[in-house]
Amino acid sequence: GYAAIAITDHCGPGLLERVIAELTADCALAREHWGIKAIPGVELTHLPPAAIASTARRAKELGAGLVIVHGETPVEPVIPGTNRAAVECPWVDILAHPGLLAPEEAALAARNGIFLELTLRAGHSLANGHVAQQALRAGARLIVGSDAHSPKDLLSPDLVETVARGAGLDAGQYQQVWHNARALLERLAPPL
Repeated sequence: GYAAIAITDHCGPGLLERVIAELTADCALAREHWGIKAIPGVELTHLPPAAIASTARRAKELGAGLVIVHGETPVEPVIPGTNRAAVECPWVDILAHPGLLAPEEAALAARNGIFLELTLRAGHSLANGHVAQQALRAGARLIVGSDAHSPKDLLSPDLVETVARGAGLDAGQYQQVWHNARALLERLAPPL
């Protein structure tokens, strides 16, 4: 029942060209035969913060419709400074599972139009409540992501609501999360 889906893979500079080419072909096939807006993208993972901007820009140049940065989740050893580098970068669309996001980072995300993820993924979701509070204080836009690694991880509308409400969002804030997802789809390039 999905009208749109982004397919991303964990990536660094050495894999960008191959991953984006493969996902672009798969997404084109899905659009042609299933009538779904399928968006190829990457999740930049475990990069030195100083390499995030150039790698995100290169991903966009190669045709990634969506660039996500793997944030400073509390359950993996992500290099400190990753969150800040992501929210300062004009080629990043989403900072995923940012963990104990600092207020200044949330403010930069708001200023730069970068979405902050509330996630379904076990472990990464431990800081969802904190991320939600920081985003709401700063006026940053939240989005619920599945961080799906298999079909069983895909989100239903009920599960999106559970993740959002579990992070402490009220009914109005939850409705804004739905609006944010639509806004993200409208801004992604290239139009598909």
